[in-house]
Amino acid sequence: MDDSAVSSSTPIQVESIIRRLSLLQAGTERSPDPEVAPLFPGFHFETRLVAGITPIERDGPLDFGISRPDGMHGWIINLTIKGVGTIHDGRGRFRVEAGDLVLFPPGAIHDYGRDPGAGEWWHRWIYFQPRASWSTWLSWREAQGGLYVQRRRDGDLLPVLDGLFAEVAGWSANTDLLSMELAMNILERIILLCAKSDRATVATNRFDERLLMACKFMTDNLHRPLTVAEIAQAVCLSPSRLAHLFSATLGRSILKWREEQLIQFACQLLLVSPSPIKQIAAQVGFEDPLYFSRVFRRYTGRSPRAFRTHHGRPPVPFEERRVLTPVP
Repeated sequence: MDDSAVSSSTPIQVESIIRRLSLLQAGTERSPDPEVAPLFPGFHFETRLVAGITPIERDGPLDFGISRPDGMHGWIINLTIKGVGTIHDGRGRFRVEAGDLVLFPPGAIHDYGRDPGAGEWWHRWIYFQPRASWSTWLSWREAQGGLYVQRRRDGDLLPVLDGLFAEVAGWSANTDLLSMELAMNILERIILLCAKSDRATVATNRFDERLLMACKFMTDNLHRPLTVAEIAQAVCLSPSRLAHLFSATLGRSILKWREEQLIQFACQLLLVSPSPIKQIAAQVGFEDPLYFSRVFRRYTGRSPRAFRTHHGRPPVPFEERRVLTPVP
């Protein structure tokens, strides 16, 4: 692959990661910092968006395979920008090269690493929980087992995607609400570009507008309890019909989906608001703060207090986190 096809921000980010890894190896740092921690096994991906770049070099500190037999709770989209990787789809292995995209749905096997015959594999990735309206955009034509794949041979599109992935990583490194919204909006552009280029994204799998209305009704009313009957009435559907649409389209129940949105909103409030946890619980519709803590721990692996403490770091300086590539 021609290195000029890669975003100008990529070498800078890779150099930063390599520098941090060398400090970790030298023992001057006890544990990985936020930029490199997600690159190692054991990192807990919570409900919030996380993005980064993994520059694997032969015999380097990141030259190991990732194995998650049960997958993850959220989605991961992976873009190879240099070298060759090998991915197991549950039945066999396939190779990915520069420009190839792989989409891992929740629960899909994660088993991948540098191809043994290649000297390197650099790949960008984004872990996310999709917005409701993305449902029909996340089913690509080419499937490898439980994974989706898009083969890219358009040299002009790779630097565009590389730049967009870099922007998502830059904005998501901050903890304020608007930065996270910007990251999600850029990710939506990535998802749309992928859907547009995938010829199978046709009207045979239409997204029911009433389902979108139901999702909007719930997100507009995160601060108060809602019943399935109340949600169904707001969009002129029977509760059973709405429940069927949710299960068939989004792969989860109405209450499960709403609970996920509540926890995502709570994560943002914990990061940007100094309010007591009891007050935040009430803001996201939990009258009992103890029940809120139990639900929160189930999704994130931490209590609300521990989550706030863990992420309570100063924002990354702007000039270090956001290197933009002009997009035509």
